[in-house]
Amino acid sequence: MTHPIPPGTIQKFHVKGGPDAGRKALPLIRKVLESEGLDGFLIPHEDEYNNEYVPESADRLAWATGFTGSAGAAIVMKDRAAIFTDGRYTLQVRNQVDGELFEFAGFPEPGLSGWIAKNARPGEQIGYDPRLHTADAVTALEAAAARAGATLKSLKNNVVDAAWTDRPPAPMSRAVIHPVELAGKPHTDKIDELAQVLKEDGVDAAVITDPASVAWIFNLRGGDVACTPLLLGRAIIMSDGSADLFLHPEKTPADLHAYLGNTVRLHPEAGFDDALGAFSGKTVRLDPASASAHAYYVCTYSGAAVKRGPDPAALPRAIKNTTEIEGARAAHIRDGAAIVRFLHWLDTEAQSGEVDEIGAAVQLETFRKRSDLFRDISFETISGAGPNGAIVHYRVNQESVRRLAPGSLYLVDSGAQYPDGTTDITRTVPIGEPDAAMRRAFTLVLKGHIALSRIRFPEGTTGSQLDALARQPLWMAGMDYDHGTGHGVGSYLSVHEGPGRIAKAPNSVALQPGMIFSNEPGYYLTGQWGIRIENLQVVTPAAPVPGGDRAMMGFETLTLAPIHAGLIEVPLLSEAERDWLNAYHADVLAKIGPLVAGEADVAAWLKAACAPL
Repeated sequence: MTHPIPPGTIQKFHVKGGPDAGRKALPLIRKVLESEGLDGFLIPHEDEYNNEYVPESADRLAWATGFTGSAGAAIVMKDRAAIFTDGRYTLQVRNQVDGELFEFAGFPEPGLSGWIAKNARPGEQIGYDPRLHTADAVTALEAAAARAGATLKSLKNNVVDAAWTDRPPAPMSRAVIHPVELAGKPHTDKIDELAQVLKEDGVDAAVITDPASVAWIFNLRGGDVACTPLLLGRAIIMSDGSADLFLHPEKTPADLHAYLGNTVRLHPEAGFDDALGAFSGKTVRLDPASASAHAYYVCTYSGAAVKRGPDPAALPRAIKNTTEIEGARAAHIRDGAAIVRFLHWLDTEAQSGEVDEIGAAVQLETFRKRSDLFRDISFETISGAGPNGAIVHYRVNQESVRRLAPGSLYLVDSGAQYPDGTTDITRTVPIGEPDAAMRRAFTLVLKGHIALSRIRFPEGTTGSQLDALARQPLWMAGMDYDHGTGHGVGSYLSVHEGPGRIAKAPNSVALQPGMIFSNEPGYYLTGQWGIRIENLQVVTPAAPVPGGDRAMMGFETLTLAPIHAGLIEVPLLSEAERDWLNAYHADVLAKIGPLVAGEADVAAWLKAACAPL
């Protein structure tokens, strides 16, 4: 069916990628391979800035394969090809990519390295763009190629770019100053603090290639990437307290020089490589997880001593200051009012069976856009009805759209960008009467969500140590989900932020007060429905526990919206779990109720939705 999209809608619902993409792209890519004397080429999802979400001009993986997910990679050989995705995209990749052209493989296992080690042939030359891979990734890829008797070749020119003749232009948004009233700390103080870290680490400079870190350090935002207010550029922080910022001249407004001050030197981005090449005899810090192999090579060839270490801005950026936490609270109250209006609409008008996934996503955006402070959605809304809800990172489009049919579940995962905070929330709602299997699975997911909300933990605890709490009720029932439980969230920045996370995979970053994480366990029954419950929560400072002998940290829930009581099997909840849910709903009513008090129907619905179990 075709759904009319109102003017001004931020989310796009046209079909991006799809199986035809590979059929068109592969012959063009292979023609370039032939002309370059190559047997293959590596195509990661990431762009030159190692972004998760990339501008259209850098979405090489989608152009080459048809896959539009936010994580993955591909390898195109002269006579074969493979695409790699993780568990979030198992269903999506098979819907979007032609299985006759591409082998489907896992990511990170076997990943590009595993595939090359097993499938590359002796003597084959496989090209890669060093700007799109980290140095550590290249080391692993080179070792895999060597095991197979093949060779990995660094290229000056990207094979996909040569084949992609109608590639869109690179984005050129203007830099916007993020006021200290929202940032909580001036950029000069941040640079001074980072310089002190570099001094203590014994290095002369740190190369900053992550645009989110550039935005945070200099208190700048932009619009180069959809859903995330990033300004694509790079920076170098010197141990003497000065800094170099590299931006395309079109991105620099007239007042930027005066704002940055005398300690920050502004350069065209085209001069970044020359700046790296001038570090002969100096010690330079590069983050092996985010800096490109190209940056590593330029520094090394210049005669610099490269010291591998984490982006010095990553951890302080994740630890929100008091102003940023207050901003997050305010943004979630504002966003909560929009979500409550939407949930009321879902429980009333959308129960007709005539509403579809696109209509629901547009309606949610419409409610959010009532706020003058709404800037953008924080990611493309996951609006999944029935079987589409079982696709973890489903993106509705004109071809896949389904109606919210009676007897089904509707899963909506969405977020917004406000100048004072970034939101991310998932709710699962019944359309019509849910069956027993739906209620049981939903309640098990809720029990895990509550466990991670209530937990107290000592200093030094990592997210990987907490992950099993959210899964335990599902595990006891022989169930699980194939995605992480919690990701970091930025302050008017990326909705997915490191360096910490809550997941099965080991993570050595300890949770610290001020960090904001999602709490989003789920369960997905392929071909039928999906369930996920997600709130954002901030780590609270260590405090005494009655009867205990040491202080414990915990979580404060930021997200404010009812969890659908019609999907809860109350007898499956413990008394403590019921108490938590009742207290949470009382907080939602107290903070959101006044914002919808003038809307009688919504106010009445909210009061009922927050009634104690």
